[in-house]
Amino acid sequence: MNTSLGGRVALVTGGNHGIGAATAEALAAEGVAVFITFLRLPDAEGGSGEQARGRYARIRAEASDEAARRIRDRGGRADAWEADLADPATIPDVFDRAEAALGPVDVLVNNADHCTADTFRPAEAVRGPSPGGMPMGPLTPESYDRHVAVNCRATALMMAEFARRHAARGASWGRIVNLSTDGAPVFPGEVSYGATKYAIESLSRSAAVELGPYGITVNVVSPGPIQTGYMTEEMEHRAILETPLGRLGEPADVADVIVLLVSERARWLTGQILYAGGGHRMI
Repeated sequence: MNTSLGGRVALVTGGNHGIGAATAEALAAEGVAVFITFLRLPDAEGGSGEQARGRYARIRAEASDEAARRIRDRGGRADAWEADLADPATIPDVFDRAEAALGPVDVLVNNADHCTADTFRPAEAVRGPSPGGMPMGPLTPESYDRHVAVNCRATALMMAEFARRHAARGASWGRIVNLSTDGAPVFPGEVSYGATKYAIESLSRSAAVELGPYGITVNVVSPGPIQTGYMTEEMEHRAILETPLGRLGEPADVADVIVLLVSERARWLTGQILYAGGGHRMI
């Protein structure tokens, strides 16, 4: 497939592991220069089970210099910067650094997110891990606000900054892809995560309407279960049984869908949600 992406510049958030890193490398393979942001996270946000928790914590604690290095080793252009997108002041800095390193940003992939497991149940009724295998606790102002800050506000501000710079330079071609989850409509045990991911879908549709006249398409990729290091063997087995295509999803499966959406082959797609989960969710 000719994606016609050679020479473009992409900004991929949350790119030190999993879907973000796979997306950065997939875009680079199409001739895109990639700027990666990341934020190393503590063990407290890992998956269930000692082995899975330890593995996932190590992965999420890595810097994304490795992904950028792999791209450069293959002859591509890439740079990376650690940034906490929950701080609104960081958003313009991210674009400034991307432009200084690689040039004006044509493609924005909002992949970074925050996920801790919270529930409406009272503390004494909380039992076991969340569906995503994380330790679960009652919803608090802190747990809710952190989800909003990273998943909703940062995504909205990144899109607004992208659009502002796009219009200021008189550009006529742009792509935004935001990451949701196919559990967004209802996510018991991870209620703040699910709710803020659902909000991303609404933000994306509004952005698609408002930014279309500027030549910017805005779409959402909504993954099903993807093994990014957090899933135990039991969770893997359950996910395979629930997936019509009969295997576990991998980061590259989602990355390829993102590449499609930012390519010229998807030039007539905007305001859409693609469920990249092997049929785990269907409409």
